[in-house]
Amino acid sequence: MLLTLLKGKLHLARVTQAELWYDGSCAIDSNLVTLAGFREFERIDIYNVNNGERFSTYVILAEAGSGTISMNGAAARKVSVGDQVIIAAYVQMDESEAEDFKPKLVYLTDGNQVARTANTIPVQRD
Repeated sequence: MLLTLLKGKLHLARVTQAELWYDGSCAIDSNLVTLAGFREFERIDIYNVNNGERFSTYVILAEAGSGTISMNGAAARKVSVGDQVIIAAYVQMDESEAEDFKPKLVYLTDGNQVARTANTIPVQRD
């Protein structure tokens, strides 16, 4: 049996650009791509915290250290510059692989700088 688990995420990334006429994708600062364990052209899901939109696209690389989070093509219609989004990728693995797997969680500041990283999420309490 295969399980689908969170592979990595960029939490509360700030959208810096929305380019309607660029090839459809999401351009992400390549340093952030590496930290989250993403790959160029990998499918990602995007959750817009500001308006509740949820959509899928794929990763393209933006300049390292730029803080760029650019929604391109049709995805540009799902966001406004300045919106906060969660960008997530998932992986499938069998139960034995899942036993020791830890996701790469990257928490960002308003300027898309790394505030902290983690590989667990605390238990939610009331």
